Amino acid sequence: MLIFVPMAVIRLTKEFSFEAAHALEGYDGACREIHGHSYRLYVTVKGCPSTRPDDPKYGMVMDFGVLKRIVHEEIVSRLDHALVLRRTEASEPLLATLRTRFGNVVTTPYQPTCENMLADFAARIAPRLPEGVRLHSLRLFETATSCAEWCAEDNEL
Repeated sequence: MLIFVPMAVIRLTKEFSFEAAHALEGYDGACREIHGHSYRLYVTVKGCPSTRPDDPKYGMVMDFGVLKRIVHEEIVSRLDHALVLRRTEASEPLLATLRTRFGNVVTTPYQPTCENMLADFAARIAPRLPEGVRLHSLRLFETATSCAEWCAEDNEL
């Protein structure tokens, strides 16, 4: 027998992937060199499913297609096959040279680590979510065995 709980909070997770290269300026290890990753991003949102039978999204927290569009516009289309570098005064001549040769050089005001990228992603995704839906967490895999995680409960947006 199924028990229906109309105001249950439900979490939805969608996986995304993109390929990108980066370098960590000033880093004291191998990641100071330009190198690439096959990133896997897991986006988890939470909310209550619609209880209005006349709502086209009846029974849904949100449409997965809407989540896909938001994340593609804010993250994937911007970073897929990009070279991501921190913009500093020292890096400006290099960035200018790279842009004459490559079309997708993305600069950030922060060191493009997995951790900093997650904070940026959260700030981009959260305000675009439908009313009543909140960003719960983000998990970004840089390699098959290494990831960082952002959780709303640990951060204020």
